[in-house]
Amino acid sequence: MDSLLNMEKQLKAVSDANRLKLLACLKQGEVCVCDLVDILEVSQPAVSQQLRKLKEAGIILERKKGTWKHYRLNEKQSPYIQSILDTLEPISIHHCGPSCCSEEGHQ
Repeated sequence: MDSLLNMEKQLKAVSDANRLKLLACLKQGEVCVCDLVDILEVSQPAVSQQLRKLKEAGIILERKKGTWKHYRLNEKQSPYIQSILDTLEPISIHHCGPSCCSEEGHQ
């Protein structure tokens, strides 16, 4: 039964266009949350909320650096999630640079 609940959680997590865009961005590698704000054209808290749902489903991983969080795809995906990821076209993003998400930029 746990596997069915996990499947439900993961499928719900990828059933949103904004979360699919985030996953397409993460296909290029680890990304700072500040870089994802421009992609979705919403506030940083709204992006973080979408990322939290993907993280809770085990689809992405989080790493904190200073006051910013960086996200990447989990290397271990279920076959149905991997199939969705394989179908997504990668979205290139413009990285904000060290002044935004480095520890020195937040004094």
